[in-house]
Amino acid sequence: MSQLLEKAKDFVVDKVANIKKPEASVSDFDLKHVSHECVEYGAKVSVSNPYSHSIPICEISYNFKSAGRGIASGTIPDPGSLKAGDTTMLDVPVKVPYNILVSLAKDVGADWDIDYELELGLTIDLPIVGNFTIPLSQKGEIKLPTLSDIF
Repeated sequence: MSQLLEKAKDFVVDKVANIKKPEASVSDFDLKHVSHECVEYGAKVSVSNPYSHSIPICEISYNFKSAGRGIASGTIPDPGSLKAGDTTMLDVPVKVPYNILVSLAKDVGADWDIDYELELGLTIDLPIVGNFTIPLSQKGEIKLPTLSDIF
């Protein structure tokens, strides 16, 4: 009897592990807006939904780092849903206060850019499976705004 239960358990685990899941990628990360309080960057995240019904997104969490230091982090609660059987583009705003940018002066150097790492967690509510987080990470460099960007 225990052998039958073990086989049933292995069958269920195998089926759940092979369920198609949404996939995501960061397609762009650029300067979005400059204000007197902060610089806002925007990440464009492309998420494909293999299911024939929409899936609610519980939250998007982000962590923006440079030189191993956290610059900005936060969560965006309830940003909407993934379109059924389609790809959804999500905009993730990342606000960075000027005082933190000034403290990164040694990384800026002569080329006026910051080497960064952006970590995103896209938490969705999958039927049967429950909450599922798609981890994303992107490294690159972004140009800092100049006075001509502000005025």
